[in-house]
Amino acid sequence: MADSSKLTRIGLAGLAVMGQNLALNIAEKGFPISVYNRSTIKVDETVERAKKEGDLPLFGFHDPEAFVQSIQKPRVIIMLVKAGAPVDQTIKTLSVYLEKGDCIIDGGNEWYENTERRAKAMAELGLQYLGMGVSGGEEGARHGPSLMPGGSFEAYKSIEDILLKVAAQVPDSGPCVTYVGEGGSGNFVKMVHNGIEYGDMQLIAEAYDVLKSVGKLSNEELHEVFSEWNKGELLSFLVEITADIFTIKDDKAEGHLVDKVLDKTGMKGTGKWTVQQAADLSIAAPTIAASLDSRFLSGMKDERVEAAKVFKAAGVDDIFTDQVVDKQQLIDDVRQALYAAKICSYAQGMNLIRAKSIEKGWGLKLGELARIWKGGCIIRAVFLDRIKKAYDRNPDLANLLVDPEFAKEIIERQSAWRKVVSLAINSGISTPGMSVSLAYFDTYRRARLPANLVQAQRDYFGAHTYERTDVSGSYHTEWFKLANQLKL
Repeated sequence: MADSSKLTRIGLAGLAVMGQNLALNIAEKGFPISVYNRSTIKVDETVERAKKEGDLPLFGFHDPEAFVQSIQKPRVIIMLVKAGAPVDQTIKTLSVYLEKGDCIIDGGNEWYENTERRAKAMAELGLQYLGMGVSGGEEGARHGPSLMPGGSFEAYKSIEDILLKVAAQVPDSGPCVTYVGEGGSGNFVKMVHNGIEYGDMQLIAEAYDVLKSVGKLSNEELHEVFSEWNKGELLSFLVEITADIFTIKDDKAEGHLVDKVLDKTGMKGTGKWTVQQAADLSIAAPTIAASLDSRFLSGMKDERVEAAKVFKAAGVDDIFTDQVVDKQQLIDDVRQALYAAKICSYAQGMNLIRAKSIEKGWGLKLGELARIWKGGCIIRAVFLDRIKKAYDRNPDLANLLVDPEFAKEIIERQSAWRKVVSLAINSGISTPGMSVSLAYFDTYRRARLPANLVQAQRDYFGAHTYERTDVSGSYHTEWFKLANQLKL
């Protein structure tokens, strides 16, 4: 493709599921694209798919130099390879053939500091660099993902026309892409998006558990419930696919497939990073942390099986008598509890993004992030429109919980929320996400907490000092000496 008239507009390296589908999406939108992969079979497979799916303008290359030379200048190449060392290796392979002004975009789930390190190294070579979160899974990548590019604004503008067409399109709010901000902000926002996703999935799983274990709902009934919920305030991709899951019959035995799926949850690290960042920034994110802990515990399958035997033999299960419940009332209560807990989960994620934005000086716009998550991505939901409006009303909103609309909704639902958590506890059903979300709400809404006693304890054993409610300054009391005097 040496002829300049035949050069492609953009390149993509890394043709696993996400890369292959995003490349086909770009080609389908009318942008000629070059593709490359270390494993040549993936290149050939992608080219064949492009032919079958409409003779799309996609061109495959087995040689990295030929791949780079096939792209018009200034060249833009999207990488979709596994985070970490494979990204550095791909950059090393491609940068040999790149020229000043060319741009590399990392579309993987990368740690944001790695993106900032690479951007600095690329700048020294005269190259531009973007870290771009891509959410939506296989279907999203193929038909319209949510895109979160961060880094060089100049680099973003050079491919904005492509991203605006490739991203998911939401009728009332436009393409699900925006320039997020400088540095590694795009990767950081995608990381927190995934943390929120962890929380969302955990809360839905707990709703399922309560309905199935306490309400004794069948899979057919669960399908009907989640389908109905997906028509209202809980309308979302995750609720939609949950409803679908309950309809699938096992093709290897009797019954439904969901009941045969092993209860061990996998993960790829972004949820853990989110919780670590929350701790580093002193931002409470208990719902997201509980979802991560639940995944850890699910992984201890063999231990749980043995523990179940021990406690069953000890009669623990005997204290959990089947509670008689009004099935329809339970369904409604669980719906309200799920929605209220969901508000807390998103509030925690947004607070984390804001804290990092302040620390790094990124100037991130939370309402705009909620907008681009409305379509394409895994956490897409009608609920996000309410979040966008909350930040439109007050860009400096301290917490989603105190937005007048969300505050009203939580107040209306707190009775049902408490009933569900209490019912679960009394039934021996673990609902860590819903429980800690409720604790987060109850802690946040109280003007005074028992933290005064903790501070007194810290000062007693470690002379850490404390502040007073009535006068300013730091104080230390010789608690041990005074206590002993009183004992005499």
